[in-house]
Amino acid sequence: AARRNGGAGARTLGRGLAGIRSLLRFLERRGLANAAGAAALRAPRQPKSLPKPLTASDAKHIVSIEGQLTEEPWIAARNAAVLTLLYGSGLRISEALGLAGADLASAADTVLRVAGKGGKTRLVPVLPVALRAIAEYRRLCPYHLDPKGLLFRGARGGPLNPAIVQRDMAKLRSALNLPDTATPHALRHSFATHLLGRGGDLRTIQELLGHASLSTTQIYTGVDTARLLEIYEQAHPRA
Repeated sequence: AARRNGGAGARTLGRGLAGIRSLLRFLERRGLANAAGAAALRAPRQPKSLPKPLTASDAKHIVSIEGQLTEEPWIAARNAAVLTLLYGSGLRISEALGLAGADLASAADTVLRVAGKGGKTRLVPVLPVALRAIAEYRRLCPYHLDPKGLLFRGARGGPLNPAIVQRDMAKLRSALNLPDTATPHALRHSFATHLLGRGGDLRTIQELLGHASLSTTQIYTGVDTARLLEIYEQAHPRA
C-alpha cells in the first residue's frame, strides 16, 4: 500500500511481488522459510494495454502489395490481401485467416458475414480495394483454392499460420521504422480509430468490430472526454 501511495504502478508492484515469491521459494527449498503464504497474495490488476493506431499513410503503405517485402509475387499478394482485410474491414487476424475459399470470390461480394468471438456473427463491408487485393491473390496463388477449404495458404499450401503474418508485419515495421506496437492487431485498432476520427459513431463501430458492449469499443478506440463532448456538441440539436 505504501508503494502504491508513493506512485508505483501496477506493473512495478507486480514485478516486486514476483521477486518476493521467487525469494521465498528459494528460501523454502533450503528450509529457511515457508512460501505457502506468498501464493495467496494477489497480484495487482494490470491495466489493459491496447495497440496504438498507425497513421493513415503508414496503414495504406503497409497493406499495399508494393509495400510487401517478399520476392514471391503470390505471397506478396496474399499478405496485402490479409492486411487489407484487417485495416479495411476491422477483422481480427483469426477471422481473416478463417475465411473459406468460397468467401469474397466475386466483385459483387461487398458484404461479408463474419463469425467472431463466442460464435457471434456480424456483417462487415468489404471495400473495393480489398476485393481487388483478394482477386489478385487468387490469380497468383499456385494452389487450388477449394471453396470449402481455407482461402489463405502458407508457402507449402497448408493453412496460413498467424505467426507468419506477425513475422512479416515485424519485417515491415522494421523497414518503415515503425514502433513495436505496429502489429496486425494494430491495423484493426487503426480501422476503428480512423473511422471515429472521420465522424463515425461509436455504435456503428461497435457493430463493425463485433464488440458485445459499447464500453469496450469506447476503451478500444481510446475515446476521451473531449472527443465525446465534441461529438455531442456537433450532433445534439440544443448544443
